[in-house]
Amino acid sequence: MAEFLVLRLGEDTDQPVSWIAVDDRGTRRGNPRSGDLAEAAAEVGDRTLIVLAPASQALTFSTALPAKGSRLLAALPYALEDQVADDIENLHFAPGKRHASGALPVAVVAKESLERWLGQLRGAGLKPASIIPENHGLARTPNTLSLLVADDQVFFNDGAEMAFVIAGMSPSEAVAAAGSIGDEQSETSKHLLVYCDAAVNDQYEKDWALLRHELASVDVNLLPDGVLPRLAVTVASGEGINLLQGRYGHKTEVTAMLRPWRYAAIFLLALGIVGLIGKAADYYRLSAEQSALKLQFTAQYRELRPNDSRDVVDPVSTVRDLRRSIGASNASDPVFLQLLLQIAEALQQNDAAVVESARYRAGVIDIRLNAPDIPTLDRIIKAVNASGRFSATLQTAVSVGERVNSQIRVSEAGA
Repeated sequence: MAEFLVLRLGEDTDQPVSWIAVDDRGTRRGNPRSGDLAEAAAEVGDRTLIVLAPASQALTFSTALPAKGSRLLAALPYALEDQVADDIENLHFAPGKRHASGALPVAVVAKESLERWLGQLRGAGLKPASIIPENHGLARTPNTLSLLVADDQVFFNDGAEMAFVIAGMSPSEAVAAAGSIGDEQSETSKHLLVYCDAAVNDQYEKDWALLRHELASVDVNLLPDGVLPRLAVTVASGEGINLLQGRYGHKTEVTAMLRPWRYAAIFLLALGIVGLIGKAADYYRLSAEQSALKLQFTAQYRELRPNDSRDVVDPVSTVRDLRRSIGASNASDPVFLQLLLQIAEALQQNDAAVVESARYRAGVIDIRLNAPDIPTLDRIIKAVNASGRFSATLQTAVSVGERVNSQIRVSEAGA
């Protein structure tokens, strides 16, 4: 539950201010008090500060301008130029929430007045979250006229889009000025809610009688603690136009926002660094394993192709080319690779033998070997047969000079 301190400024800077604490549910959290700004500052604490500006110095208009955001703020002065008396360069325009009809309420205040209020508040160490014209604290009730008498001013709204502040008029004259009685009266707004203190109630007894004659009902609600509590509970619920927009809007302090998260940010940064170091270590380890496997593959390939001195760049492509060269048609046949490994191991133990050619078909590989003698061929055959999975047999053996040209057939045992 959010709490607010609602501070009402006087018409002049030398007048005392009044304030009251309320929450966002419309509940008073204390009694209204009055004094100077320094006393009010001591009451703020952790509460959000809402300032009510004098209604006589902040007028409300309406426009159908469809723009939004910064374009809207830029266009408002020219859209309302004909409705304001002062030069638009001297005025500040603040839009509110658009009505269902599409009409946009706009609060207009002299820049000099707004800057004077801000200077007063800052001088007392006060930072308002919003500055709202005080007449916006008169709540709107659908199909009901609402009227509040504050000092010599009358705040009025028709429950829909019309709202104004008027001085020097009685309540009945203000209602008549709104066109709510007489021949022009609205068919839907025939009920009047009045807020005032006991003295004003006595002063305008005849007005209430006149209005009861013209309207369906007139309910007078007395304000024993003055008008501030009534205005405060309305603005604390989010109603009213905040004048602190555009150049007067709050600037986001990025440093202050990030300060509470600095330890979390440091932890996340450290975690990210550790993760990167881990990734780098994995990359180094995998690169080393890849290099070792490549060297092992190259060594075994050299035993099968001793005359091929090219660098093995892509082992997968090299195996595919090798299989294609010896007649392998099925690149996914696992027997071929296992045969190669077994033969390579046998040749590694008898490195005096040289592979001249190899041909693979249907699970059988025929290898032409040039060996120094028959015993070498016999050792190769025994090494292959020792695995128990493959069977090697000598097909031919022809002596050529001091060496022997031979052909050995290797297949799966029992095939």
